[in-house]
Amino acid sequence: MKIPKKVLDRLGATVKVFQAVAVLQKTRDVSEADTVTLVKDILADSFGFDKYLELTSEQQIRGTYCDLAVKIDNKIRYLIEVKSAGVTLNDSHLRQAVNYGANQGIEWVVLTNAIDWRLYRIKFGQPIDFEEVSSFNLTSVNLKNDDDLNRIFLLCREGLSSDAMDVFHQQAQLVNKFTIAQILMSDPAVSVVRKELRRLFPELKVEQEQILDILVNDVLKREVVEGDKVKETQQRLKKALQKVAKQTAAKAGQTSSSTPTSAVPPATASDSEG
Repeated sequence: MKIPKKVLDRLGATVKVFQAVAVLQKTRDVSEADTVTLVKDILADSFGFDKYLELTSEQQIRGTYCDLAVKIDNKIRYLIEVKSAGVTLNDSHLRQAVNYGANQGIEWVVLTNAIDWRLYRIKFGQPIDFEEVSSFNLTSVNLKNDDDLNRIFLLCREGLSSDAMDVFHQQAQLVNKFTIAQILMSDPAVSVVRKELRRLFPELKVEQEQILDILVNDVLKREVVEGDKVKETQQRLKKALQKVAKQTAAKAGQTSSSTPTSAVPPATASDSEG
């Protein structure tokens, strides 16, 4: 993503300083209050927020308090739950952060100890669910690495203005191990593998079902073949195929009732010889 020069300059001038301070806080095992102060300084000096107008301490949520809230134009953009620098973030901390966001109706929450930063998106359904969208370790961030920069930019003031979180999340949904696995198991991909095998070994007799079986059982990990994430990915790809089919039909002057010739995934029918 395109990161403004002023953001790059600001990060370049401040991140190394905060890396050292964060390590020092961890070594000294400081209080959570001290780490909250450090996180506010990072949000202001590195991430570009106005410390007095855009960062709210101890946001009250149904009788309890979340450590920090980022507010733009009087609207909360994301909540931040802070633990002391010497504490290892765990599932209990995550549930606490997610509960704050769910109770407030805030889609984005951050869990941090000033060293590890984790961004989560809450899914408002029954039941409430969440997913980790991005994470980084401040002490090991390399500002010459585009991936590190992109992950930091998500939390920056300018990143909020450009909806970087939503863009990054959408990209992560589409380009991941689940999507790639489903595409590899689709008819067109399996057919390509079969044709390449027969090109290299003309005497070879191999069917698509054999190739698909090897992919599912020997090549791909179980987590990208079975489970809820796989079903979500299959539905997303099915919609994409339907959209492409309609666009193709429209360009050809055909009716919009055309449907894809293959579904993703998996391939089951044998390809014709040749």
